[in-house]
Amino acid sequence: MTFIVGLTGGIGCGKSSASQFFLDLGIDVIDTDVIARKLTQPDGLAIGLVRNAFRDNLIAVDGALDREKMRNLIFSDSDSRLKLEKILHPLILKETVQQIAQTHSPYSIIVVPLLFETNDYDKIIQRILVVDCEEQQQILRTMARSNLSEQKVKAIMAAQISRKVRLQKADDVIINNQDIDYLKAQVIQLHHKYLILSQSKLDTGI
Repeated sequence: MTFIVGLTGGIGCGKSSASQFFLDLGIDVIDTDVIARKLTQPDGLAIGLVRNAFRDNLIAVDGALDREKMRNLIFSDSDSRLKLEKILHPLILKETVQQIAQTHSPYSIIVVPLLFETNDYDKIIQRILVVDCEEQQQILRTMARSNLSEQKVKAIMAAQISRKVRLQKADDVIINNQDIDYLKAQVIQLHHKYLILSQSKLDTGI
């Protein structure tokens, strides 16, 4: 199996921007959010299971998962959140493993926003990369990007593992508190590091 880096970070920290730079460098990137959206499109593999568990309460008119209703529900009802996670997480993991088998770059990036909230990827990844920024930056970026209220953004952040614990668990950290060129420079530096690590893994057969 290829050398796998798990990329994670709090909402609004810049995971997508960082992963795009890795992609630009020719690295295979698997984004579990993209997989989740595919699974919850009309006729997606998860839709029937979601309908069985929640009836039509979370299904939009077009037959897809209503992400706004989902967000409102899971952050107000922990039982519903767990029920939905039990439906989606195994399907996401299965698709992730299938995509890993099709990768060809020296190492691969798996973007998992809730990497530390689930143990699903512990046996898959060899290294953890955290994209980090100040919490106030997270709030402002997410509000600007997603048109969410400050209250909703804080609720999402509260449901995620704390910034302190995330940093403690990281093998590598990208500090995304400046401009896009600063972010890109850190990605390039880590890219060279991961190329060395992946070659070492290949040489030793570990």
